[in-house]
Amino acid sequence: MTEKQLKPEEIVKTFKDEFKTKIKDSRVEKRTSGLKKHEYYHIWMTVDKSIFKNAVKHLFTLEKYPHLAVASGYDMGKTINLVYHFSVYHELNGKAININMTVELPKANPVIETITDLIPGALITEQEKQEMLGIKVKNIPKDKRAFISHDFPKGVYPWRKDDKGPDKMVRNLHEAGK
Repeated sequence: MTEKQLKPEEIVKTFKDEFKTKIKDSRVEKRTSGLKKHEYYHIWMTVDKSIFKNAVKHLFTLEKYPHLAVASGYDMGKTINLVYHFSVYHELNGKAININMTVELPKANPVIETITDLIPGALITEQEKQEMLGIKVKNIPKDKRAFISHDFPKGVYPWRKDDKGPDKMVRNLHEAGK
């Protein structure tokens, strides 16, 4: 574990040093808020699927207990992109740095390894991505529906924009002239 708090650019460098070209792109965004113009940082990285779990493990070299807020996800056409939203240094008042890792999953095989063995709280957000986007989270400890009713059709995923999405289930009133 790092003894001192690293600056955002130094954090990105640790990932690039460790994973080389498997960190596909990165950027640091600095924002300010409040009357005192408090500065806070967001790191955005796209990581190759093959090193995603190791990249999450790398967070533990920065802080003993990195925080996972949520994983978001969206259909990009040819891929399904997952964004895991972490923070480190959250115990230092006003010094937390957000680290957002994007992983691109090919629609032909949208599979990713669970991180619940590293961060048990990831379970509910990984279940949600399975149900809403139709990805497969390998080794997820509770592989059942939590958000969609059990009578919702199998193979239909509410957040998909392709033929696996709910379009056939939606009634378009504007097309009926009502």
